[in-house]
Amino acid sequence: MSLVTLLPFIVLIGAMFLMTRSAKKKQQAAAQMRNDMQPGTGVRTIGGMYATVKEVHDDTVLLEVAPGVHAVYAKNAIGAVLDDDEYNRIVHGDDALTADGTVVPDDASSLIEADATATTDDSKVDLVKETEAAGADAEDGAEPKDAQSKDGAEAKDGAKDGKADGETGAK
Repeated sequence: MSLVTLLPFIVLIGAMFLMTRSAKKKQQAAAQMRNDMQPGTGVRTIGGMYATVKEVHDDTVLLEVAPGVHAVYAKNAIGAVLDDDEYNRIVHGDDALTADGTVVPDDASSLIEADATATTDDSKVDLVKETEAAGADAEDGAEPKDAQSKDGAEAKDGAKDGKADGETGAK
């Protein structure tokens, strides 16, 4: 076999080696992060729940998920160990201003002037649903399905009493 034939296999094996090596480094870094947890630090679980570490054991962690509410989790369930500033910002809503002191508004209402856009629209939209009878009369002038004809008989589609068309029925 020539070197040209073996070159794709060598490149493939090299790429697989590099991918497994980087994945192994990530796993080791995550394991080290979990082992370095200490009571009092804020964490995020892989499910997205934020909690405070109360106790660290060999394979488990006791987390305080709410004041006075404790739960035992596996160490593998810890997705990230957060620093105090980030944990307080997320959990307690402590919003520290940026370095230049600017605050970004939540919506665009503060970016436009109220006087320039304040136009009154006197035409009101009627959001009430039309009844079926009014809608059918307005469309084609036909009699609605559930209405009775002039002689008291029910409409052809709505024989509710089990009587044949044209029979009168007392309600």
